[in-house]
Amino acid sequence: MKKLVVVGQGYVGLPLAMTAVRAGFDVVGLDNDESRVERLRAGDSYIEDIEDAAVLSALAGRFAGTYTVTADPAEAKGFDFAVITVPTPLRDGNPDMAYVEASGRTLAEHVTRGCTVILESTTYPGSTEDLLVPLLEAGSGLTAGTDFLVGYSPERIDPGNQIWTFERTPKIVSGINEASRDAVAVFYGQLVDKVIPVSSCRAAELAKLFENTFRSVNIALVNELALHCTGLGVDVWETLEAAATKPFGFMKFTPGPGIGGHCLPIDPTYLAWQVKQVGGEPFRFIHLANDVNERMPKYIADRVLRGMNKRRKALQGSRVLCLGVAYKKDSRDTRESPALHVLRHLQDYGPDIRVVDPHVRALPKNLSDVQLVPLSVEEIAAADVVVICTDHSAIDYDLVVRHAQYVFDARHCCPSADNVEYL
Repeated sequence: MKKLVVVGQGYVGLPLAMTAVRAGFDVVGLDNDESRVERLRAGDSYIEDIEDAAVLSALAGRFAGTYTVTADPAEAKGFDFAVITVPTPLRDGNPDMAYVEASGRTLAEHVTRGCTVILESTTYPGSTEDLLVPLLEAGSGLTAGTDFLVGYSPERIDPGNQIWTFERTPKIVSGINEASRDAVAVFYGQLVDKVIPVSSCRAAELAKLFENTFRSVNIALVNELALHCTGLGVDVWETLEAAATKPFGFMKFTPGPGIGGHCLPIDPTYLAWQVKQVGGEPFRFIHLANDVNERMPKYIADRVLRGMNKRRKALQGSRVLCLGVAYKKDSRDTRESPALHVLRHLQDYGPDIRVVDPHVRALPKNLSDVQLVPLSVEEIAAADVVVICTDHSAIDYDLVVRHAQYVFDARHCCPSADNVEYL
């Protein structure tokens, strides 16, 4: 069996590792977070798409391949394939490639002739060839593209999506040369239904950034439309439903409290940064979209404040019940969630805030004075306002409307009623 090292066992790396184990690879999940390693060794999955039973079965060798999880880089020795799935955050508006660099140095010590290294982390065009390859060559003393192969294949993980799973989502593949691209295509061909080869790593890197830039810009467009529809006296939701009946030339996006997750708040800025570095010109659409989307949490909080004022109630000292803090529907992922920013802005007005989220187990430490509670008639009725930030399917919205005094629905998931105000 072929040995695969997956560097990073988070939202991208763990699904990849589990899929590869089922396909017959001997997988080493390498992660420098000791607590994460210990949880996985105990069969405790922190990724909602990966059940505890799947991790336990992988550890016990019940699949075609084997699974080991470790924080020891020495366990990477002798790999045939290695995939880097580490974070690429922003630091002061600039790409932080420290995790990719550290992963490259770690793997370089174990690069041997004939192996393949693949980068999946989202990054700017040129990262694979200009950053990763030199690290691998310097640490191994071998030549990329000749002695060993290197490619890029952007992750397309959508947490909570039961239709477009890892296996069903087409996978873009590329390499620093034709031999590398072919090796990457063969590798992923064993894991997913369809691979999409492209001509270069730069093309694949840019495709990933553009996918999320497309979403960010269109979400910003409907968010700004929602802002103006309020003043125009037009129902933005009715307008969008009407426009969506056009069978060609239109794709429906919906407004909300902002954007979240690891991708949308970060990836477009990577592209804007690279464009500025190379050509000196700003990518204006990206900056405008970021500005609109970043304003939405404050706008939601201010709309709630105005709604309370209309009802002759002060937000200060009132009770707020927020439904949903995950960044997307039916997910427990709170990374960069706009709901968390809504809560922080609401806190400035001095209410007592409680949160319901059937998928989230704990709130961030900086929201320690916000209580996480189960949904109940008592909680709904006791709230002066119910604010819906995430439209989880598990929440009974009819129940909410029946017992709430006032509902501000930022996701248009409640039935229309006199006590409901939509974004």
